[in-house]
Amino acid sequence: MSNDQVTALDIARRLPGIVRKFPAIARGYYYYAVKDQNRELTLGTLIERNAERHGSRAAILFEDRVITWAELNGWANRIAQFFQAQGLAKGDAIAVCLENRPELLAVVAGAAKIGVACAMLNTSQKGKVLAHSINLIQPQRIVVGEELVASFEGLKPELNTGQDTPFLFLADTNTLNAFGDAPEGFTNMATAVSAFNSDNPVLADPPRMGDTAIYLFTSGTTGLPKAAPGSHRKFVKAYGGFGLMSLAMEPDDVLYCTLPLYHGTALLVCWGSVLAGGSAIALRRKFSARAFWDDVRRYRATTFGYVGELCRYLLNQPAGDQDRDHPLTKMIGNGLRPSIWREFKDRFGIETVAELYASSEGNIGFSNFFNMDNTVGFSTAPYKLVKFHDGTRDPIRDDRGRMKEVAKGEPGLLIGEINKKWSFEGYTQQDATEKSILRDAFKKGDAWFNTGDVLKEIGCRHLQFVDRMGDTFRWKGENVSTNEVENILDGSGLVEEAIVYGVEIPNTNGKAGMVTLVPQSNGHPFDVNELFAYLQANLPAYAIPVFVRVTHSIEKTGTFKYRKVDIQKAGYSLERGNDQVFAWLPKTDGYTRVTSELVQDISAGKIRF
Repeated sequence: MSNDQVTALDIARRLPGIVRKFPAIARGYYYYAVKDQNRELTLGTLIERNAERHGSRAAILFEDRVITWAELNGWANRIAQFFQAQGLAKGDAIAVCLENRPELLAVVAGAAKIGVACAMLNTSQKGKVLAHSINLIQPQRIVVGEELVASFEGLKPELNTGQDTPFLFLADTNTLNAFGDAPEGFTNMATAVSAFNSDNPVLADPPRMGDTAIYLFTSGTTGLPKAAPGSHRKFVKAYGGFGLMSLAMEPDDVLYCTLPLYHGTALLVCWGSVLAGGSAIALRRKFSARAFWDDVRRYRATTFGYVGELCRYLLNQPAGDQDRDHPLTKMIGNGLRPSIWREFKDRFGIETVAELYASSEGNIGFSNFFNMDNTVGFSTAPYKLVKFHDGTRDPIRDDRGRMKEVAKGEPGLLIGEINKKWSFEGYTQQDATEKSILRDAFKKGDAWFNTGDVLKEIGCRHLQFVDRMGDTFRWKGENVSTNEVENILDGSGLVEEAIVYGVEIPNTNGKAGMVTLVPQSNGHPFDVNELFAYLQANLPAYAIPVFVRVTHSIEKTGTFKYRKVDIQKAGYSLERGNDQVFAWLPKTDGYTRVTSELVQDISAGKIRF
């Protein structure tokens, strides 16, 4: 039997551990389903509940700061009243651009209390991409941290939200005690917030579970980022499914989070799990493999939020005597590869890997509730794995236009049924939403969400992630849109044609970006590092292609479509003798010409990307 297979016997062996979770789960669901039955469950009311039950306990740990649940709730209430005084009300939206620090959670909580949705801007975005994301939402206010003010210089003319859209400033300090000085054109939000009281808001029309609480930005098949609304219901589902069921969080638990809070895994999954236990979330601005275990010991963290790349970085650190000298026993996240799953658990003494599968906009999720190895777990949502065209996210349809499920154990495109119970919240752009829906898949009138991901069943309805298909790939824990990068390349004035895709590098997670391009024939020699400087100015680092293939022409089909699969198979090899290949090597400031020796070193894993 394969190590990847899950059997009923495996699940039975896990039952004693699951039974041990029941007291925490039962206590949580008592408040979740019984005591709170007369209170609408929203992000705001979940925070108020924890302030009532665990007011003096830590809610947020950050550097040397400790913010209790009572303090967080009071802070959020002052922010809520400030927004009300600004004329904001239920149904409005603001944009938030802050690095991981307590102010971000306080702003989201305060806005949520009065029904104002927060669009969580990717802090790596800049220029046209950042302006595009803001324009999608049309926010009434834009909250910017001091650490990111530079990204907004000269941006106002690119915004179609109106020249008078107020920019709110939060100094890069403990704004509960110090307000800092706002730059020209910004209102000092911390100074204004301090004038309001800490009472819970009383509203004639309070937010409901189905109302939008946040917008998360995701890369998709249309190129530039799309905005996916996330309702309060998604926080409540994370609260129950991940916090109670998968992790059985308690007040003494501390979840260490280095993932960016503009991502659903951090904001929804990690913070939602913390809300369930009345636990604490320990924040770090950015992940550091060297500082990771020192932080875990410092905060007494019992669990942490991960993506697969993060785990690989930790494994790449030299083994030491303190690898198990920590209180961490649980982890929750996605993308942990089977090849390092057991090694990671054994080396660091991790007992529970709550691997999950979900997407910001999707209607389906999986959770590894039984703590099985090498699986995203199971789902109670209706889904199917169907046959698809290689290299695409397009399902295969038969002569009648119907789809066909794959055989058990065979990789298939995951689709989730859209119905009254399992609704699809989609995107702010209706056309983008419609493109993600597959209609008349198995019978006339049915509708299914196309995840664009390939998974396979490994037994007992447990699935294992295989690959992300179509026009996106994942690198450095981020989804990269090939069309977005291609659009930026088109604007450089340096290329005639460009096709972007992901390629695998040994000993890495995800796929590195690569572009095959035809230089602009303007009589000037092509300068690959002029292109690099342009990409640095217009793309976040994770989206800049790691490899560049310079060629004279790109092969197309008879219908003028690029033969993307064939190009992708060539990777960064030098088999195409007339091409030049360049690589952005770690700790360098430009592209390096790839030689046969360099190809061998990369393929042997000697260079760590």
